Amino acid sequence: MVSKNLFSAVAIALVAMTSQSAGAQASAPAGATAAGTTAPVTREQRKAETAAANEAGKLTPAGQGGPGMAPPTGSSMTRAERKAQAQADAKAGKMAGAGVHGPRTTASAPKSTLTRAERKAQAKADAEAGKMKSGEGSQK
Repeated sequence: MVSKNLFSAVAIALVAMTSQSAGAQASAPAGATAAGTTAPVTREQRKAETAAANEAGKLTPAGQGGPGMAPPTGSSMTRAERKAQAQADAKAGKMAGAGVHGPRTTASAPKSTLTRAERKAQAKADAEAGKMKSGEGSQK
């Protein structure tokens, strides 16, 4: 019995508080329009503004960030022109492989001007002079 009365009292207090706040929001304070503030925008006015902005193309697409973004522009070439260009690039070797960024380049080691016998003699002389490191643990 006590819980029913407590619940009723809380419900009445809640209703009284919400009705007071709703009444305060509905009525504008005295002198608000005389002080230079504008009246709140109605839902119909907001919908009309949004529809006009949508027709003018001034709305930002959902999830695409801040204002002033330019809409994406399409390619100036037709599909057939793009295909022909891709085939020409493939024939000329200008296309990178899948997953490769940039043109294909082969970095070959510079060619030696010495003969094999000359290289072997140079390596032997360097080893005798202690200029060559041998093994993983050498610190020369």
